[in-house]
Amino acid sequence: MPERATRKRSEKSAEVVVATQSREGPNEEESETTVNLEGKVPQMSRQLELPLEDRGEAPKVERSEEAPTAIRGDERLGTSGLMELACERQNLQAALKRVRKNKGSPGIDGMTVDELPDYLRAHWSELREHLLSGAYRPSMVKQQLIPKGNGEMRKLGIPTVLDRFIQQALLQVLQPILDPKFSEYSYGFRPRRRAHDAVVQAQRYVQDGRRIVVDVDLEQFFDRVNHDVLMGKVAKQIGDRRVLRLIRRYLEAGILAEGMATERHEGTPQGGPLSPLLANVLLDEVDKELEKRGHAFVRYADDCAPRRRRKERSNEILTAA
Repeated sequence: MPERATRKRSEKSAEVVVATQSREGPNEEESETTVNLEGKVPQMSRQLELPLEDRGEAPKVERSEEAPTAIRGDERLGTSGLMELACERQNLQAALKRVRKNKGSPGIDGMTVDELPDYLRAHWSELREHLLSGAYRPSMVKQQLIPKGNGEMRKLGIPTVLDRFIQQALLQVLQPILDPKFSEYSYGFRPRRRAHDAVVQAQRYVQDGRRIVVDVDLEQFFDRVNHDVLMGKVAKQIGDRRVLRLIRRYLEAGILAEGMATERHEGTPQGGPLSPLLANVLLDEVDKELEKRGHAFVRYADDCAPRRRRKERSNEILTAA
């Protein structure tokens, strides 16, 4: 981690990232900040520094269970200045608010969510420089096992709170670009979509006479993601090499389990803000293939339930998946 910053200017630049947090009322859990950078073109040189004064533009507030959006999906801005957008003041404030709201346990460095604002005040200037130059390297994730409903254990990879903050900032600029291209029948970890919506769609299929259900569960999907295949799909839509490089580093960050460090060459650990979005990027190919073959289905993360009127076509669905 960077050395503690001593320059007064650096401390002021970082302070605006966390200053609004102390003014939040008791209803913080009831709302979500939506960041709108629509139409902004990333500025270079000194203008990359976070603004020190409020320009009088109050951030919009809306309730949502998903990531706040930073740009519209149909405006890619060339996708070459996404790291600058991720480091925008409004985007960072929304990311910090989301991380603090989600809470969660510390990563390998022991830093808690409550300690993150003070850390950012001291180190943001140097962190920003590392992010914009492409030099930032994430920490390893801490392995944590939680019980699954079938008696097995699910492996989680808990990033440090700093890496959760950076991932959240990236998510808020990547999701509006990637998400609009996903299938309308995919419901997991997407803005303004939830599990209840998937159930409602499944009920519509039943009412339409589709009573044969093929339950498709991709076993250990998150543990077996091929990094090269995933990055190839992301690179088709994202042109900022610094962002691509950082995503690759998050995928390849090692795992610390019971004091033992292990390298990772495949899989995307469940536990970081970027993981669900990256999973949807890869699984969208399955959705498109099912749509191409005319199958009715709903998918929530790695669980998919295509529905047919006749049992004879059930094997065809498994072949497509």
